[in-house]
Amino acid sequence: MSLPPEKASELKQLIHQQLSKMDVHGRIREILAETIREELAPDQQHLSTEDLIKALRRRGIIDDVMKELNFVTDSVEQELPSSPKQAICFDRQSTLKKTNIDPTRRYLYLQVLGGKAFLEHLQEPEPLPGQVCSTFTLCLHYRNQRFRSKPVPCACEPDFHDGFLLEVHRESLGDGTRMADSTTMLSISDPIHMVLIKTDIFGETTLVASYFLEWRSVLGSENGVTSLTVELMGVGTESKVSVGILNIKLEMYPPLNQTLSQEVVNTQLALERQKTAEKERLFLVYAKQWWREYLQIRPSHNSRLVKIFAQDENGINRPVCSYVKPLRAGRLLDTPRQAARFVNVLGYERAPVIGGGGKQEQWCTLLAFLCRNKGDCEDHANLLCSLLLGYGLEAFVCVGTKAKGVPHAWVMTCGTDGTITFWESLTGHRYIHKPTNPDEPPVAEQPKPLYPYRTIGCVFNHQMFLGNCQPSDAVETCVFDLNDESKWKPMSEEAIKSVCAPGATTSLPPFPPLCASTIDASVTSNEIEMQLRLLVSEHRKDLGLTTVWEDQLSYLLSPALASYEFERTTSISAGNEEFQDAIRRAVPDGHTFKGFPIHFVYRNARRAFATCLRSPFCEEIICCRGDQVRLAVRVRVFTYPESACAVWIMFACKYRSVL
Repeated sequence: MSLPPEKASELKQLIHQQLSKMDVHGRIREILAETIREELAPDQQHLSTEDLIKALRRRGIIDDVMKELNFVTDSVEQELPSSPKQAICFDRQSTLKKTNIDPTRRYLYLQVLGGKAFLEHLQEPEPLPGQVCSTFTLCLHYRNQRFRSKPVPCACEPDFHDGFLLEVHRESLGDGTRMADSTTMLSISDPIHMVLIKTDIFGETTLVASYFLEWRSVLGSENGVTSLTVELMGVGTESKVSVGILNIKLEMYPPLNQTLSQEVVNTQLALERQKTAEKERLFLVYAKQWWREYLQIRPSHNSRLVKIFAQDENGINRPVCSYVKPLRAGRLLDTPRQAARFVNVLGYERAPVIGGGGKQEQWCTLLAFLCRNKGDCEDHANLLCSLLLGYGLEAFVCVGTKAKGVPHAWVMTCGTDGTITFWESLTGHRYIHKPTNPDEPPVAEQPKPLYPYRTIGCVFNHQMFLGNCQPSDAVETCVFDLNDESKWKPMSEEAIKSVCAPGATTSLPPFPPLCASTIDASVTSNEIEMQLRLLVSEHRKDLGLTTVWEDQLSYLLSPALASYEFERTTSISAGNEEFQDAIRRAVPDGHTFKGFPIHFVYRNARRAFATCLRSPFCEEIICCRGDQVRLAVRVRVFTYPESACAVWIMFACKYRSVL
């Protein structure tokens, strides 16, 4: 492979810098003098290059150089489906090691050099070796590249020591193959999104902080190196409270040939902030005018759930349309229904609230939702809508209520034939909407709605926002002809685009790509199954019962679990006949078989077992008494992106019936 002259000279410069750093030239001079003294015969006047290389090789100099210049493809993160580059994460003491650096590209090396003032953990005892303890994990996203730090024990001064190599590129300008210079990088306004997650000893995750790091100050620093102290603020109701401080060092690699003045950098950042503030101000003025017009249609509209702005985890009000964007899952998810299943297995948790007073409002940015692996119904609906848009469907997030007036969000797709389908993001269920006609006589048969939704106030996606202005906001009577302005009042698409289109404002969090699962399904299934066997045996021993496991019967339960997951993903039942036939053959005449399947979205065996015992059907199997009792348990873990998983467990027993 031949390099252009400017690239070749750049590569030579890099190698020269590395050799100078190791003082290779001085070591070669020493060995040359030593070789001439020891090995050169008095009558021999010339030392060949081969002789010198042999001497260098014998003394390990060449091996040392090759180790320092070792470029390998060892990377911590999986290759991201929506980006052809690999994410690199590594530790560094003095030199860049174990990296697959492309010498023709520009990188930003971000080091996290410890934390301090995490006062909530001031009394945290020092963990003993091997002891399970709560941990902090730092997750980063920058221009389609995602990184995750090693977990560190929670402490007042957490011992973060990680390095992340972020590639800085500007492919949208058509010069993706050229190394970005200072001026080009100054125009790249994407921040580095940092999310801090706490994982407790039971594996439960909590969102601690979400921070957008403005990295371009390094462009005006001497030698392209700068150190920052980042104060992390809490989330939700604690968004004004400091949770801790991170020490961060930024370094451009290769070093910049020409740095900008700090004044130029500050001016650019100030102009961007000013432009963003003006766009947001104009949109707010427009939104107020739109709302006034909406209320003039019918005063009762004031009580409808028309959600134009929503607060993110940092307490910042953002237009709801900015929470949705077409998202492609690469090769990680194949169908819209599989995407719905993936969103469904992400955990559901309402935003924490201190004291009473109803539901706490918090719509999370996508990175915070994915890293925590759980969120509220709005987070699920926004992600599912984004994925369905990525599959080319006309999808909208619906905001309304369920039974008893509980606020809720779900997803709606509009078919080309006019079919309206509701997608419940928390369960993966789909419902076809057939409106009832309130003007029909009472004797006329009306379609009975199967969905749990009662009222609907508005629908939106990344380009459109429509308020429901029909006489009734009841879902069952709603007509979803979104082009009819007498039924749905639209917002200006241009106004929405001015603040929600990608790159429209610098305050918009970029959407991260999905990451492949890091869970080994077979290993995890075996581990949970072994733990459950132990728990069942201990439980039966406490009851004075012996436990005999039948491995063959356990194995025969596998097709049923696979069939249940297939049905959840596709809404098609398959393979049940073969399962029933196999069980009939495995259970002798005069014996009884009982089976109990159950589904979880977490991998904690003890917690799952406690839940199973609360079911009288399952307890009857686990505590089975009788003649020739044989027990079986089968666990099957189905993995999805972001290390989400569906865990199916089936307990079964067979015993001889004694009348």
